[in-house]
Formats: sequence, structure tokens, C-alpha cells
Amino acid sequence: MSTLIDAASLDRLPSLKKSEKMPVLFVGHGSPLNAIGDNEYRRSWQALGGEFGSTLPQPQLILCISAHWLTEGWWLTGMDQPKTIHDFGGFPQELFDQQYPAPGDSAAAQVISQLVRQRNSLPLGLDLGEWGLDHGAWSVLKPMFPKAEIPVIQLSMDYSRAPEDHYALAKQLKPLRDRGVLILASGNIVHNLRQMQRGAAGSQAYDWALEFDQTIGGYLQQGNLDALQSFQKLGQLAKMAHPTYDHFLPLLYAAGAVDARESMRFFNTSFQGGSISMRSAVWG
Repeated sequence: MSTLIDAASLDRLPSLKKSEKMPVLFVGHGSPLNAIGDNEYRRSWQALGGEFGSTLPQPQLILCISAHWLTEGWWLTGMDQPKTIHDFGGFPQELFDQQYPAPGDSAAAQVISQLVRQRNSLPLGLDLGEWGLDHGAWSVLKPMFPKAEIPVIQLSMDYSRAPEDHYALAKQLKPLRDRGVLILASGNIVHNLRQMQRGAAGSQAYDWALEFDQTIGGYLQQGNLDALQSFQKLGQLAKMAHPTYDHFLPLLYAAGAVDARESMRFFNTSFQGGSISMRSAVWG
């Protein structure tokens, strides 16, 4: 994979002006019901959204990496009106009725797809209609930015690739932060639906879930971001925390897009159902 996007190349993004460096978010999204429920998670997303344009700079574009778009190769949504995807089942109709009509940015997506390189120096694929914004994206964006006015593009993840490949690709995204691009990665530090206890409080989290969450949280606090790509070396603990690791991978995109010395703060540090960590982080 290639190196960082250079400043001259960013001039090919005329719609994105030079800006104060944007923060990077990793958001534990948990249950889709958080999008409509009045709970601590949704309220924190609303509060965080209120910081943009006041204590945090206002985004010109949001680049979202969700645990729920897994592909062969890496792809960007390239349409001007991405659809709202309801990629779940067994929930109330109210959840299926949710829409997030944020515009896309086909021009920016086209340029970014050429600047960011995947394996063998191939450009990112450009999706013109198959995908859109899945619930890993819109369920947190809607409380944060309810007016849906900021353009959103979504980046897929090639699940066949090793964690270090995801981390390396994410490092290429750093310069976008200087052009008003908010990078928002949406997953969960612990995500084991098989062990989930319906209605369980955060204090009832499994010991293995707490241990994995605290270990990864320690890496983040220490700025030991490179260690995240080796999470599987935690062995059985990692396997319990992630029977499949699609929900962990977005964290690698957030970590890859920041500097180890950047200021970081946690929010939503509790658990849902005993086996889903909602720990979230803001860098910058």
C-alpha cells in the first residue's frame, strides 16, 4: 500500500477547503435500537454532535467506516444520494422507517478513490448504487447530525485482508483531516452476540469482555496504537471478544488516521448485554 496522500494531490479536491485538523471518532454503535431509544448512548451522540461548530471544527465531509460493509477489495460509495440501508431483522417497524437523507459527494469520492491505494497499488473501487449508508453509519450520524446536511461517503473493508493491511490503508487517510474530513469509524471493541444477555446492565459484563475492553482501552490511553493490529495475539480472549472481528476492524481505521501523541478522550465506556462494549473515543 502506498504512502500518505501529498498536499498537491489534495488540491484535486476543490470542494474541500483547507481547514483546522478534524478530529477522528471511534463510536461503539451497539444495538440498532440505540438509534431510536432515549438512552445514554444516543444522548452522548447528540451531545458530541453539538460540539462540532463550537469546540470542534465543523466537518465539510464525513468519511464513515462501518463494521457492516464487508467487501472483496476496498470500495467507496460514489453516489450523490446514498440510500439508507436497514441491514437487520427482527426489530420494530419504527426502526425500519428511519431515513438519513444526507447527500454523498461523488466528486470527492472519485478523487479519494484514486489517491488512496489498496494492495498492489490498485485504486479504491467506486460503488455507484449497490450500497449506501448502513446502520453502523446512520444510527450514530442521525443523532449527531440530525439535519443530514453534511455529505457522507462510506468506505468498505476487505474482510479477507489481515488487520495490518487495514491499519496501513487507514494511515493514508490522515491528510484528509486537514481538508475538513471527519473520519468516523463505527464498530465495537467487544462484540459477541452469541453471549449477549438481553437486558443485562453494564455491571454484568463478562470477565473476559471486561478484560479485553480494558486491555484495548489501555493501548489507546498509552498511545500504543500499533499494538491494536496484533489483537489476535491475545488468543482465546480475542476469540471470545470477537467470534468474527468485523466490529473490531473499524477501530484500526480510527487508530491509523491519528498520531499516537494526539489527545484522546473516552465516552460511553459501559456495556450492552454483557458482551458488547460501547467504549468510544475522540482524538484531536
